[in-house]
Amino acid sequence: MLWQTLWAWLRREEGQDLTEYALIIGLIVILAVAAVALLGTNISSVLSNIASTLASVLS
Repeated sequence: MLWQTLWAWLRREEGQDLTEYALIIGLIVILAVAAVALLGTNISSVLSNIASTLASVLS
């Protein structure tokens, strides 16, 4: 009796969807942070080059 109740409690799937969504959102956040970290310096250098080129052309 106790074993069957425990087994039924362990097999419940009520919170499974919420856990899956949380894992997917966590993965998306990690990927977004990694993309910004990797591309942030490249984008900054490109914008600096554009600014210096514009400054030299306009001067």
